[in-house]
Amino acid sequence: MNRLGTSTTATAAATWRTALVIAAGALVVGLLAGPILNGTHQPLAALAASGDTKPDHTISVTGQGKVTVVPDMATVSLGVNVERDSAKAARQAAADQMTKIVAALKALGIADEDIATAHVSLGPTYDYPTNAQPKIRGYQLQNTVTVTVRDLAKVSDVVDGAVQAGATTVNGVTFDVKDRAAAEAKARDAAVKDAKTKADTLANGLGTSIQGVASVSEQVQTPIWYGPQFASGGAAPAPDKAADTPVLPGSTDVTITVQVSFLIP
Repeated sequence: MNRLGTSTTATAAATWRTALVIAAGALVVGLLAGPILNGTHQPLAALAASGDTKPDHTISVTGQGKVTVVPDMATVSLGVNVERDSAKAARQAAADQMTKIVAALKALGIADEDIATAHVSLGPTYDYPTNAQPKIRGYQLQNTVTVTVRDLAKVSDVVDGAVQAGATTVNGVTFDVKDRAAAEAKARDAAVKDAKTKADTLANGLGTSIQGVASVSEQVQTPIWYGPQFASGGAAPAPDKAADTPVLPGSTDVTITVQVSFLIP
């Protein structure tokens, strides 16, 4: 009787151990299979394919196009700089002078929209006595306008006429072209052709051919022409000594550089 009981108990324990092993195995299989079934793991074929992309074969060249242009418009910067005992007096004096300047510009055919205020400032000026606190001497007002001149033949008249009307400063003249986009388009076309020619030459030498374009970028160099810098104006010269201020726009180059990567087999 005792042997039978002992044998039954051992058999039951072995059965429980087997059941636990089977359950544990099922749990492990479930943990491994779950992410795969849920799509969180890519198939091995997909993982291999993801690193299978081959880099493009390219030839990279630089092309340059240049167009020489002559300016056909100008911008003149001029104004008044006055100092008076009071801020009100400085403002009034500057306003009177600038009104006369604008009238002189309009008399030359300059349109209202081509005259623009660029800078206005009003502030105290000081004396600095030795061993003493600075002392206000008066008030200074600066008023600067920019004048767009669309007829270069009038640039000298604008400068001289403004000074005669009361301008105390002529800061300078800049030149430009009205249709800058057209000049840049010509330079860009020349730059692209230059790049294509270089790439074809390289490809032919390597025994291959151009198949397309991988990337392209450009750099535009369109300088602004700077005329002579004029000293501060003053009273107009006597009529028998008067002479037009010479203004020479000259010419310059509009240059575009392109960086192109061409595809090859």
